Amino acid sequence: MRVLIFKTNPFGHNLYIKKWIIRLFGWLTHRRFKGFNQLKIEGSEILKNLPDKNVLFVSNHQTYFADVVAMFHVFNASLSGRDNSIKNVGYLWNPKLNIYYIAAKETMKSSLLAKLMAYAGSISIQRTWREKGKQVNRQVKFSDISNIGIALDDGWVITFPQGTTTPFKPIRRGTAHIIKTFRPIVVPVVIDGFRRSFDKKGILIKKKDILQSIEVKKPIEINYDDESLESIVEKIEFAIEQHHSFLKVVPKEKVQT
Repeated sequence: MRVLIFKTNPFGHNLYIKKWIIRLFGWLTHRRFKGFNQLKIEGSEILKNLPDKNVLFVSNHQTYFADVVAMFHVFNASLSGRDNSIKNVGYLWNPKLNIYYIAAKETMKSSLLAKLMAYAGSISIQRTWREKGKQVNRQVKFSDISNIGIALDDGWVITFPQGTTTPFKPIRRGTAHIIKTFRPIVVPVVIDGFRRSFDKKGILIKKKDILQSIEVKKPIEINYDDESLESIVEKIEFAIEQHHSFLKVVPKEKVQT
């Protein structure tokens, strides 16, 4: 027990504390996805066959927090033997502790709630294009890239490569750089319904009885040596259904900000 209590991850976060934060947030949020609203899950069987580390999940983005919280539920439920279901929150008793997600540093420092969520697994990075609602133009911090590499070397990392909750925005080339540099298995995730269920932060319930969905797709085939950044970006756009060609077939309400 003494070893468990004092064990930390590569970022110095105490795993015993992290486990209880994930349990607490999981219990508090479970009804948001199976109660007030329902969550349709597809492809969770793919998660069971993934290695324990060096996996990068790329997803479209609809709220600041609800998206990643739902993924924590789905990932842990699947690894506990549930097929496309988050029934019975007991799967949170022994959560996977090496799941991380990339988030803007300013967002993860905005409140006590955000700071607790950051402890649960955030890799907080400094945006190079936007800060406090204003456009900026700054260089990428090498420490941010290094931290992403450390997280991949330790486990699974979730990223929202558009860097915004606005749909059909371009994929950031930085994601392709990360893929070329660290060569992770890249697993696409497509989400829907969160924008209609929650406020932009993903904290307040805006509307009940909404069908939310998470689809986990097969890993993207990538030639790490010879494939261009542009090709990788385009593959991600298609895989997470954010390529401009999808605008022709997506219902109007799904492209609202």
